[in-house]
Order: sequence, then structure tokens, then C-alpha cells
Amino acid sequence: MLEAVRYVDLVIPEKTWEQKADDVRAYSVDEVVMGSDWDGDPRFTCLEGLCDVTFLPRTDGISTSKIKADLDLTPPDGKKERLPDEK
Repeated sequence: MLEAVRYVDLVIPEKTWEQKADDVRAYSVDEVVMGSDWDGDPRFTCLEGLCDVTFLPRTDGISTSKIKADLDLTPPDGKKERLPDEK
């Protein structure tokens, strides 16, 4: 879904919280963009010396969790674990 946005250069699948800094370095990421509800979270503030970190306000009435459920986006292993964008 995100890859279809013309302003998005690269979408990096996230398997663990800990991979963020390594991904930023490995892919020469210029900017990480997250919802404003994550502002101040150490999992993102730790990236501030590596790239720009931008927190955008959430859009009222839009739920990533609901979109995933509506599209039945279940991981191949069948587990519906909490993903990083589902705070």
C-alpha cells in the first residue's frame, strides 16, 4: 500500500523494533516518517542522529489496523501479532 505512494522511495519491512538503526544505515535512509503518537518514543528518537525523523498527525477516522483486517492481511505464518504501527 505504501509503495504506491509516489512520494515514498522505499518501504522496509520491519520484523523487529531493533532493526531500525541498522536499516537506516544499510539503506542510506534520509528520513523516517511516523505518526505523531510515536513522537518522543525512544525507538524513534534514537534515529535522530542518523536521519531526519518526522512525526505526522494521524488522520481522524483512518485506522491501519482496520484496513489490514478489511483486506485480511494475515502474515504467512498465520499469526496476527501487534505490528509497530499499531500502538
